[in-house]
Amino acid sequence: MENFTYVNPVKIIFGKDTIKEIVKEIPKASKILMIYGGGSIKKNGVYDQTVEALGGYEWSEFSGIEPNPHYETCMKAVAVIKEKNIDFLLSVGGGSVLDATKFIAAAACFEDGDPWAILSKRAVIKKALSFGDIITLPATGSEMNSGGVITRAETQEKLAFGSSLTFPKFSVLDPTVTYTLPVRQVGNGVVDAFVHVMEQYLTYNEDDTLLQDHLSEAIVKTLVAEGPKALSTPTDYNVRANLMWASTWALNGWIAQGAPEDWATHMIGHEITAFYGLDHAQTLAIVLPGVMTVLKEQKGKKIIRLGKEVFGIEGNGAIEKTIEAVEGFFETMGVKTHLSDYGLGDEAIEKVSKRLADRGWKLGECGNITSDVVKEILILRK
Repeated sequence: MENFTYVNPVKIIFGKDTIKEIVKEIPKASKILMIYGGGSIKKNGVYDQTVEALGGYEWSEFSGIEPNPHYETCMKAVAVIKEKNIDFLLSVGGGSVLDATKFIAAAACFEDGDPWAILSKRAVIKKALSFGDIITLPATGSEMNSGGVITRAETQEKLAFGSSLTFPKFSVLDPTVTYTLPVRQVGNGVVDAFVHVMEQYLTYNEDDTLLQDHLSEAIVKTLVAEGPKALSTPTDYNVRANLMWASTWALNGWIAQGAPEDWATHMIGHEITAFYGLDHAQTLAIVLPGVMTVLKEQKGKKIIRLGKEVFGIEGNGAIEKTIEAVEGFFETMGVKTHLSDYGLGDEAIEKVSKRLADRGWKLGECGNITSDVVKEILILRK
């Protein structure tokens, strides 16, 4: 196990009827900007509950955050913040809204030129506004980490950022608000969380991080057991609670400590989204089986372990059967797993691999996934 230092300052407020608890967490004199997406929170009652909780505050709202949040939209929110002297942000929605809020919190305080540098040049975030969140879609784990991903529509780029200053002060997780989620969002959320675990678990590492491995397997077992139930019995509180907490744990940092991490599937998937607008989880479901196949010698022992511990697969052909089981699980959650399912083919493969070549990126836990390997992975996923 590698040396590590770990701090996670996020306060989790979990359970039924907890949105009202935000009044205990936001300073009374705050000028608040509530940030949300396309308006689904007005249909499921979350907006009304939030407005009621904010009754004693001075607050404004900013809507229109996209599923893959755009830099251009975020900068419009920054302008509102400066105009109204906002000093606290409240994200109400899924991980995309929260990712946007994290970036907005940093961009509003950025004094070293264009805030895009935070993403394109890894410019240091020296200051950020305080913020909290009410999560309505379990998927990204953004509610308990400091990272985010932002898309610049103008240049078709999707890039990640993170800072110790972009942890939420608190995150409210009420499983009941997920009852009315569309099937597509439920499936995407489960796949997203599953792949988050794989990026931290499915590496060359073997038995060096035994506790982290067991935790990873517990999270994935929960997703595999409860994901299909959420589709068939959407108002089962315990199912929704288990999924929500598992999604948070998939990317709150615990299972990554002391262990190598991959993230190639995400980096490749980001480019597919940036160019073609596919849902984030759709790209992950396409790419991960290809990564597992092409890197099976490097990751073989962990793939075998995944098959045994999660899917009950042992014996001859365990690697191939496990990859098939992962792909089958994604399909069970309603998320297609091939480029052709989305009308994509050779052009997309060339475009994605060329961009990674132009950037000179070498992906994966061993830095051995070059643009040529990316092409090989994507050809398998046609």
